[in-house]
Amino acid sequence: MDIDVFVEKFAEAIEVEDASSLTPETSFRDLEEWSSISVMLLIAFYDEEFEKEIGNADILKCNTIRDLYELATA
Repeated sequence: MDIDVFVEKFAEAIEVEDASSLTPETSFRDLEEWSSISVMLLIAFYDEEFEKEIGNADILKCNTIRDLYELATA
């Protein structure tokens, strides 16, 4: 999966209404939709899309959507 597809799927996973404004450099924590529920949705997204288990500590190390992508593809 390339980063542009990841951005789209990330937006779907956490239910961002206007995904067109997102870039790999977007700080996901600044998104209006970001909440504790988003963390759970993101964990489920990684499990479903990448068959990869991540936790809150992994997410806390990330700042941008690109960081999340690199976590997924590492």
